[in-house]
Amino acid sequence: MPYVFASTQIRLETGPTMVGDVYSDPAIMNYLGARKTTMLGNNFSEYHVDEPPRLVLDKLEKIGFRMVTMTGVGQTLVWCMHKETE
Repeated sequence: MPYVFASTQIRLETGPTMVGDVYSDPAIMNYLGARKTTMLGNNFSEYHVDEPPRLVLDKLEKIGFRMVTMTGVGQTLVWCMHKETE
């Protein structure tokens, strides 16, 4: 999977950071130290890390991901990362 999205709430820029969903690569989620959680009332799971987005983005860059774009959606910040496949 060559794409990863990371997001956080603006008021929580020190973490946690959402880094994946049920279709995310387990090896990448393990590398990031992400834990799979299901919020009360949701019928889907997400992967979260306690670290701030900057540290998560640094880790992803170390394994070959590059930032494609970043945006703000309401009170949420979202980063799109891509890794070239070999």
